[in-house]
Amino acid sequence: MLSAFTHDHDGERLSCVGSGGDDAGAATAVLLHGAGNGSKERLLPLLGDFAARGCAGLAFDFSGHGESTGTLGGSSLRLRFEQAVSVIDATVPAGAPLILVGFSMSGQTVADLARHYGRRAVALVLCAPAVHAAEAWPLPFEDPEGTARQDGPQAESRFSRIIRTPDSWRGAPALDVLRAYEGRAVLAVPTRDAIIPPAVTRAVTDALFARADLSRLELPDADHLLGLWFRDHAEDRQRLVDLALTGLGSPVRPAAGA
Repeated sequence: MLSAFTHDHDGERLSCVGSGGDDAGAATAVLLHGAGNGSKERLLPLLGDFAARGCAGLAFDFSGHGESTGTLGGSSLRLRFEQAVSVIDATVPAGAPLILVGFSMSGQTVADLARHYGRRAVALVLCAPAVHAAEAWPLPFEDPEGTARQDGPQAESRFSRIIRTPDSWRGAPALDVLRAYEGRAVLAVPTRDAIIPPAVTRAVTDALFARADLSRLELPDADHLLGLWFRDHAEDRQRLVDLALTGLGSPVRPAAGA
């Protein structure tokens, strides 16, 4: 059963949902939504599917999203990472294995968490993931004091300028993390993705192919918003969970009828 709770971090109150696993050693599936109007709400069916397979589950709204406090413009990739670590450390038993599931911008956060938690990250599930240049990581999504420009009231933020610069992602530290990762990995790829450049997806694929046990899930009819797609397509959701749990063994049990 999923239970709602809140977690306070650095002056913000984060809205969370969690469930216990079949036993104290169960892997915890941590689901991280994307940017824009993303929220944990659309990920709850996927969280329920992980829970039905014996996993503990955890999802939350980053600050400025969903039911959490804060502003989207005041957030950053660093803050998203720090919030995720704070929620995980307060909720998941110390040393318990983690299945890290990230959508879009949270592909970057999954890589950050994989570096932070090391071998505790037994599976990475990347859904239309983004990776970003190191210089973008600490910057707020919107500059605290925008400057006037001729064609609008506020200049483009430094963060936006960096991530919109062609090929700025090529030196992303996240790619080094994924290249070194040796656990289970799933890359979910919508063929109608108008947000993530194909070159980014190829780079993520190549990085994971280096050492990870990688499966690639192609979704021919899906667009970039895979949180909504999996919410509405139960069969694809089950395929994603099946791939994520392949080879992990106990305490994760096989799907019924498998």
